[in-house]
Amino acid sequence: MKINRYREKSLSADFRKTVFDEVAFTYDEDIAVKEASRCLNCKSRPCVSGCPVNVDIPKFIHLICEHNFFDALNVIKETNQLPAVCGRVCPQEQQCEKYCVHRKAGNSIAIGSLERFVADFSRTNVTENQIIHPAIKRKEAIAVIGSGPASLTCAVDCAIAGFNVIVFEALHELGGVLVFGIPEFRLPKNIVHFEIERLEKYGVEFKLNAVIGKTITFEQLRANFDAVFIGTGAGLPRFMDIPGESLNGVYSANEYLTRVNLMKAYLPESDTPIQKANNVVVFGAGNVALDASRTALRLGAKNVTVVYRRSRNEMPARAEEVRHAEEEGVIFKFLSMPVELLSDDYGSINSVRCISCVLSDPGTDGRRISVPLANSDFEIKCDMAIIAIGTDPNPIVKKHFTGLATNARGMIITDENAATNLSGVYAGGDAVTGVATVILAMGAGKTAALSISKYLKAK
Repeated sequence: MKINRYREKSLSADFRKTVFDEVAFTYDEDIAVKEASRCLNCKSRPCVSGCPVNVDIPKFIHLICEHNFFDALNVIKETNQLPAVCGRVCPQEQQCEKYCVHRKAGNSIAIGSLERFVADFSRTNVTENQIIHPAIKRKEAIAVIGSGPASLTCAVDCAIAGFNVIVFEALHELGGVLVFGIPEFRLPKNIVHFEIERLEKYGVEFKLNAVIGKTITFEQLRANFDAVFIGTGAGLPRFMDIPGESLNGVYSANEYLTRVNLMKAYLPESDTPIQKANNVVVFGAGNVALDASRTALRLGAKNVTVVYRRSRNEMPARAEEVRHAEEEGVIFKFLSMPVELLSDDYGSINSVRCISCVLSDPGTDGRRISVPLANSDFEIKCDMAIIAIGTDPNPIVKKHFTGLATNARGMIITDENAATNLSGVYAGGDAVTGVATVILAMGAGKTAALSISKYLKAK
């Protein structure tokens, strides 16, 4: 039996694009059990190998079949402390679900939806979360820089191991990219807050408005803590290096989404309102580009066009996000490359000049290059442009973290154990890899926590 994996109930796309409420709903108990019952409990457990944090997927799915939802959640939390988050935003179709044997028939087990179900069921049906208290409380103290998924995972794993952990966050709110990067309609902030409040019960201490390198120096942290984890993310936006990027009405996706998600610029009474536009063009085709385009619709844009230099097949965004964007009216202009942003008489953007492309044959890495076509220029009228072509690591790391080795793009260099070139200093997440997924960042946080524990115990 084929289960409807995305249960949007009776919400029409026309209604969805007018509100910031979450649009994809969790399973109810009956559908969750039916979906879980499709699992063959393969002996080779291929789905587990596709999970960056190695959740025991067959075990928690089996417990769902037995209606044992609380124990199913506890199995997940053995290796993943943010199940409600991962169940919503992880690209399961490219990870655990990719290796499900049912995929051959085109209908993998909905592992992500089942993970979300047990997390949501527990949150709404229990008053007290099960906390794993350390067997031995240790004296060593660990500083964690940043409060995104890599940092939160490292912090709680170190706390469970018995260490004293303090998380330093530069912003006024915890969560990193989970709060400033992902819109409310994909990841409600009350979910993030709930998960972080639960982590505090493990004894993790949080300090807000603490900019390492400014309010506190990196050298002070190293002197006062036994180990340091750097999870500062990738918050430096990239630009296209074409004329017109400094015009009024041109935003990086980082600024646009941060102002909307963190500063709540979508509220009429917001202290930091954002420009409203009728015709918006978004450059890029990843999840961030789609988040920005769907946010623009919710802020009142009549037309939103995503311009991407490759074809639909090369889009890095999740299939679910592409489907939602199309249903809500986002227009996709494939095989198109922006070459200039054009201005009106007042210094504001009023159109973008593009050129059509074709794709080359795949290179040795399998990547196909966009090749511009001569004399194929065209214009798209717009009063706002959002650039969502990627980000680089926070430049404060390279500037203020003395002695820390980074590459040419500013990404921190680590070994397979998340160790940097500095003794007792570890790093993970987007600060090391560049922009990646929440679950990959969490995997790096787990690796770092294990390495820190081994390092301090040996020391």
